[in-house]
Amino acid sequence: MRIEISGHQIDVTPALRDYVQDKLARVARHFDHHLEARVVLAVDKLEQKAEATLTTTGKTMHADAIAPDMYAAIDLLADKLDRLVLKQKEKMTDHRRGESPARTDTFG
Repeated sequence: MRIEISGHQIDVTPALRDYVQDKLARVARHFDHHLEARVVLAVDKLEQKAEATLTTTGKTMHADAIAPDMYAAIDLLADKLDRLVLKQKEKMTDHRRGESPARTDTFG
């Protein structure tokens, strides 16, 4: 997984960078293939905002989270991305592959 982290009106410290990478590693374990993430950390008055765009083969997913604390916003963002990725992975799996009498060669 390749993660690009940038800040808008905030300096991205090594501690924040490590925290984002640790949290998004949870999302990366759901996919075996290439995954890219662009994360933008922003401060807007009293709100701390974390946004992320995940790009997989053929699909782009976006999520954002707002909290009073940047670490809390990153936690919320990771939870949202985890749900999005699981939902996308479930859509990708073929649910019609199970056993059915119509697909078997024996009729009887």
